[in-house]
Amino acid sequence: MLTSLLPLLGFGFCLSGSHAQSSTSQAPAPGATPTGNYAGALRPQVHFSPPQGFMNDPNGMFVDANGTWHLYYQYNPTALVAGNQHWGHATSKDLYTWTNQPIALYPPNNTSGIFSGSAVIDTNNTSGFFNNSKTGVVAIYTLNTPTEQTQEIAYSYDGGYTFQPYARNPVLRIGSNQFRDPKVIWYQDHWVMVVAYSVDFTIGIYTSPNLKDWSFASNFTNHGLLGLQYECPNLVQMPIKGTTDSAWVMYISINPGAPLGGSTGQYFVGNFNGTHFTTFDNAARLPDFGKDNYAGQWFYGTKAGEDPVSIAWASNWQYTNVVPTGSEGWRSIMSLPRRNYLDKATRIGWVLASEPYDLSPILGSTLLQSANLFNNSATLDYSSVSSGAIYFRANITYPSTLAFSASTPATLNFTFSSSASGECMQGGYFFSSDNAGAVWVDRSTVKGFQNPFFTDKFSLTQAGPPLATVIEGVIDRSVMEVFIDNGHFSSTSVFYPKEKLDQMFIGTGGLAEGMKVEIGVWGLKGTWK
Repeated sequence: MLTSLLPLLGFGFCLSGSHAQSSTSQAPAPGATPTGNYAGALRPQVHFSPPQGFMNDPNGMFVDANGTWHLYYQYNPTALVAGNQHWGHATSKDLYTWTNQPIALYPPNNTSGIFSGSAVIDTNNTSGFFNNSKTGVVAIYTLNTPTEQTQEIAYSYDGGYTFQPYARNPVLRIGSNQFRDPKVIWYQDHWVMVVAYSVDFTIGIYTSPNLKDWSFASNFTNHGLLGLQYECPNLVQMPIKGTTDSAWVMYISINPGAPLGGSTGQYFVGNFNGTHFTTFDNAARLPDFGKDNYAGQWFYGTKAGEDPVSIAWASNWQYTNVVPTGSEGWRSIMSLPRRNYLDKATRIGWVLASEPYDLSPILGSTLLQSANLFNNSATLDYSSVSSGAIYFRANITYPSTLAFSASTPATLNFTFSSSASGECMQGGYFFSSDNAGAVWVDRSTVKGFQNPFFTDKFSLTQAGPPLATVIEGVIDRSVMEVFIDNGHFSSTSVFYPKEKLDQMFIGTGGLAEGMKVEIGVWGLKGTWK
């Protein structure tokens, strides 16, 4: 986790309200719950955002024995830019309806910060902190000081709401100021930590019997995109779709150096034996073809046999400190919670599928249902949906003999627009033409934020057949996420309209005879009261 404060370097750009810097004078006192106004026009209603102040990486996520999901996050409660890092905390029963909790971890002084990390449930009391309890929670995090980054732990007797720092911290130090973001898991009979030697493009793997004493095991070095540095590693065991097998994913965030600029993630699929990770191939794969998906982390404690669940930070370090939500007293959101599994795609091999976690708790009224939108279009006014959040889904089936016209591209397009300003978020999919198998997203006509790094168009082309059978997405006031084929490919894009989006268009053209496109659109229930 790098709290890089992007300087404006004297550029003469107008940043459309980005300079609003309201802030609180000091962090809430221990035990006090941060509060905020969730009614702002840009505030998403089914995505998590901080009550006030600035948020970045998800941290320490776990699900407890009662089915409560705990989300911690990098949090500056005193300003609208990165810095003064704490661990904010929120809990949920469904991963959409969140309850803000008191700040979980405070820095020990005004020159230090509690940087990114993870949390585990010490079921076997390997740490010795918890007597006979099987529910003790241990947080593992980086303490950032002016001279060094070290790994520390803190323990919780009350299920992760309050923490006591370990008296003999740090538990791991190497004398470096670029050594951070520990992710800890349990492997058979010992704990495993992956941690970034950031500017060395290396992920260190350490082992421990008790969370307090760590031994070096191996390094994973110089793989994939390097960028400026590695950050926020994860090591997670993933089921392989359609089999009883599993494989391991090493997930690494890089910043800056993303192909689209700024920050992104990448992942590698392979084997892990408790001390060493080895890849199946030499490919570096990206989890998202948009620009606003970073520092993804998986929840600890999901049940055996269930898909792992992740959340990422939906922003980019190139512009996160200046986006216009600052005028509402907050900055940054999290992605939708996502179920993950491994699958194979044509020619390119492994893909880390990422699809929305069960939306049923927030699924509202049906706004549009079409048994077959064949070479036709539909429009709807969703201004009556108080949340401003929409879920849409297209199920596509193909005839056994598929023959497109040689002269007419076959497409599905969708547009969300403002009846007041004409601004729109749009995207689509090409079934045929030179761009067959390509999905695209365009935020160029949304005018509430202008910045030289705010790239406005994104696309991805599937390597070959089969063509998409499912295209779905969620738009939520100032963020849109699109998923192709149950999340084989996905895109996360924030946007900032001057006026609210309240109209939808969806249409198809050039489809081959026998194709069927079933369309459904639903309003989503806002979860912030």
